[in-house]
Amino acid sequence: MTGRARRAVPGATTILVLGALALAHADAADEAPWALLRAGGQVIVMRHAATDRSLGDPPGFRLDDCSTQRNLSDEGRAQARRVGAAFATRGIPIGRVLSSQWCRCLETARLAFGGAEPWPALNSFFHDRSLEAERTREVRALVSERPATANLVLVTHQLNIDALAGVHPREGELVVLTPLGQGQVRVAGTMRP
Repeated sequence: MTGRARRAVPGATTILVLGALALAHADAADEAPWALLRAGGQVIVMRHAATDRSLGDPPGFRLDDCSTQRNLSDEGRAQARRVGAAFATRGIPIGRVLSSQWCRCLETARLAFGGAEPWPALNSFFHDRSLEAERTREVRALVSERPATANLVLVTHQLNIDALAGVHPREGELVVLTPLGQGQVRVAGTMRP
């Protein structure tokens, strides 16, 4: 041995133990939002499932004509079904489901949760940012009050979720909000499909 101190090199057992601890911690963190949702009284805000992101809504698109909009891809449809299956498997109680009037949101809600009520307050304000404050205020008033039963689900757009909760979700990602009353909510977690 030379005058240098030998550095300990983790062995395979140490690496396996550390890996298992990290996975256990990740599983516990992933399980926390599910536990809240099983108890009900939460708000689930979901960004619509996957689309062909190389396309945007073309100029002159119409809400009443899905052929004029960017819609779900095959992967997005499968993703929405997986979300619904995960909620059913875990016994998550779903109450009211509200959706943006955009076809990609309505289809996501239908495939994941069986349907939705269209609610203009959840419509994207991407093309008209002057609508952001009013729509966010309207949605915040609803989501800050605890649902009487089950969980409230909102299916909307990234921009709307960012304005509401300060979270920039990927397509298909869900944000769990705990209502605190008086226009206040707490982000309880995020979930990826």
